Amino acid sequence: MYRKDSDRWLKHADFILLDMICLQIAFVLAYITSGYGWNPYEEILYRNMAIFIELVDVVGLFLSDLLKGVLKTECYHNFIITVRHAVLIGALAILYLFLLQQSNFYSRKALILTFLFYIWITFGIRELRKKMLRRKMADGDNRSLLIVTSSDDAETVVKNVKENNYARYTLAGIAVIDEDWQGREILGIPVVANEKTVPDYICKKWIDEVLVAVSDRIPYPDDLVEKVMITGVTVHQMLARIISVPGKKQFVEKVGNYAVLTTSMNYASSAQLFAKRLIDIIGSVIGCLFTCVIFIFVAPVIYINSPGPIIFAQERVGKNGKPFKMYKFRSMYMDAEERKSEFMKDNKMGDGKMFKLDFDPRVIGNKILPDGTKKKGIGDFIRRTSLDEFPQFFNVLKGDMSIVGTRPPLLSETSLYELHHRARLAIKPGITGLWQVSGRSDIIDFEEVVRLDTEYIRNWSLGLDLKILIKTVPVVFRRDGSA
Repeated sequence: MYRKDSDRWLKHADFILLDMICLQIAFVLAYITSGYGWNPYEEILYRNMAIFIELVDVVGLFLSDLLKGVLKTECYHNFIITVRHAVLIGALAILYLFLLQQSNFYSRKALILTFLFYIWITFGIRELRKKMLRRKMADGDNRSLLIVTSSDDAETVVKNVKENNYARYTLAGIAVIDEDWQGREILGIPVVANEKTVPDYICKKWIDEVLVAVSDRIPYPDDLVEKVMITGVTVHQMLARIISVPGKKQFVEKVGNYAVLTTSMNYASSAQLFAKRLIDIIGSVIGCLFTCVIFIFVAPVIYINSPGPIIFAQERVGKNGKPFKMYKFRSMYMDAEERKSEFMKDNKMGDGKMFKLDFDPRVIGNKILPDGTKKKGIGDFIRRTSLDEFPQFFNVLKGDMSIVGTRPPLLSETSLYELHHRARLAIKPGITGLWQVSGRSDIIDFEEVVRLDTEYIRNWSLGLDLKILIKTVPVVFRRDGSA
């Protein structure tokens, strides 16, 4: 799922959160400096003002372009932006007091100092945050872009994107489709694929987006573009040479200095993604607290029955193929991974793209008795009640996962994926999702899993996430404990 990039406030949601904190710090400092004490929130008039100015601050940033291009603007321009915003909040605060007929009861000194402190504190924090983000982007901590181009345009396209990128992308490589240039470099960027190998390269590497910019000299690679779209990767195409694609989300924007038509499975607005991430942060903090409590009771039981680490870290595949370490309470014996191959013949899913057993002897306490009876142990209880999933809230807090999404596959599973299977990697993986609440125990067809995952991505909304969360609670007790 694509994040429609209008350079607005969600792209720098952390600036808004920091702005809100800075405003409250300025509010408290102004009250203390004015000599009224240490706690302005004790008085209802000041408490209400604290809430009002926060609302004005957020709405003002939401509706305006004050943070537009904040990473690209110079220090002086950012200072002017901060002053303008402070004047706006101050003017509305005065109007608020006037309409309530409370202006005689609110300290003018405290009000003026609030916005003077706000200007300097917020400006300083914004500049510091800008430096931190620019450093992270310089280290490649942003979206990866693969350029698909032709030999005669390759250098021009790469130069254009590099000069107009503003640290928006990490250039992951170049695919030259009319010549076999693999192994060469163009302006320091390696040529990593040709026309035949582009889809395979996208499936095996962490690629977020693809820019198709080819010369008029060669036929437009429609078949190649279609294959790339099947993988779920966001595709940007030059407007002059493409047509609309039914069933896909499309809109016009700029990549480098090119006007392109961007095509993706779905896209979310800045406000939607900000709300989803905010829900993830709040939910994961609460989930982490529960995880610590559960650890106290689960850890001794796991260790007594199977000595070893309590937390199991396994490499999984996240959004657009990015690998990460996923955490779970260990519910299997220490040699479970080594023994997986001996049970592959009993895999209900039929192949290696996903693994599921009716009864897994590798689970702690599970035994097959001499008379053939299958005895389930403590590990099965941990998995069936989803207690093993709680450490994943740390993954959500880190940003590797979301509370609702698709389940993250193993690296060995994604190596077997066909092009359309990769579409389920188009979003952050989740602790729960549409597949899990749609009869997980009964679904043994991997194609049905892919269908449900892509259906979730295409129809994603905050309302759908809420429905899935509500359905998750009764479902967890019917889970079979698979992967």
